[in-house]
Amino acid sequence: MSTQNNKQIATKWFAAFNEHHLENLLSLYDDNAQHFSPKLKIRKPETLGLIKGKAALREWWRDAFDRLPSLKYEVIKLTADEEQVFMEYMRHVDGEEDLSVGEVLQISNGLIVFSRVYHG
Repeated sequence: MSTQNNKQIATKWFAAFNEHHLENLLSLYDDNAQHFSPKLKIRKPETLGLIKGKAALREWWRDAFDRLPSLKYEVIKLTADEEQVFMEYMRHVDGEEDLSVGEVLQISNGLIVFSRVYHG
């Protein structure tokens, strides 16, 4: 994929996430995609922070959208190459301190195959 195509995937990712449109978000992922997040380690310690497959992604994000109806991400910067996008963004939730986040989307054949979240 081109750098521009990968940035477009990231832009669609933010739009789907901020609209809490679960199916649009999941459409960007490969069926066997994996997701790693420090929040997973805390809320679902049995995962060790890693979930695999769309069913697990659906469950994780549905829970987040239900628990945090004000959850929004503010894009700070997108940096892309032919294989991945590094996304820097600010996590906003009413009643919580803003959180600086870095996330890498690894992309293959136009779909996200692995995402990794880092908190700053």
